[in-house]
Amino acid sequence: MEIYNTEEQQAEAIKAWWKENGKAILLGAVLGLGGMFGWRAWNEHQAGQMEAGAEAYTAIIKQLELQNEKAFPVVDAFIKDQAGSVYADLAGLQLAAAAVKAGKLDLAASELQRVSEGKNDNIKSLATVRLARVLGEQGKAVDGMKKLDSVKDSAYAAMVAEARGDLLLKQGERDKARAAYQQAADKADGKVNPELQMKLDELMTLAPATEEKTNA
Repeated sequence: MEIYNTEEQQAEAIKAWWKENGKAILLGAVLGLGGMFGWRAWNEHQAGQMEAGAEAYTAIIKQLELQNEKAFPVVDAFIKDQAGSVYADLAGLQLAAAAVKAGKLDLAASELQRVSEGKNDNIKSLATVRLARVLGEQGKAVDGMKKLDSVKDSAYAAMVAEARGDLLLKQGERDKARAAYQQAADKADGKVNPELQMKLDELMTLAPATEEKTNA
């Protein structure tokens, strides 16, 4: 089951950015704090934990990719062990995505709800949009719409609008869905993804027939 589309590229961007910069930024912050207060022992301990967390995260994600559902308990244990960290949130996104593919929507919704309540605004916004999509698949489109209303980050405006269009379409609101898709396209700064364009084209094609039937 595939319910993540446009945000998949943004998720990959987050993962790629974190893989390249995350460890260095965290280690730099820890080292800087340690130097400022002279807590060398604390500094070294924290730096070691950060590096260990990064390595553990990489390992469990590889395991998830290879073993799929069989790795769910391992990933869940990692998330609990790293509770409150960015590693736990990133692992949560991956676990939820795998759960969706496995048809375990309750697990996906639970994990995305947890991540959406975290501290990292960027990851929170992505988790909330994904949660809205999962709720739509569960027949809870109204709840999904409420989740989308809570995303205030302008960087996610196009993604939110497209997800809103999908939920409206599930409710049979074709005109409103088309308006939402158009809003998503307008906010995409000329970078309309193929999936969104297909949705717009389909609704634009159906519009004349629908209007003709209504006029008749």
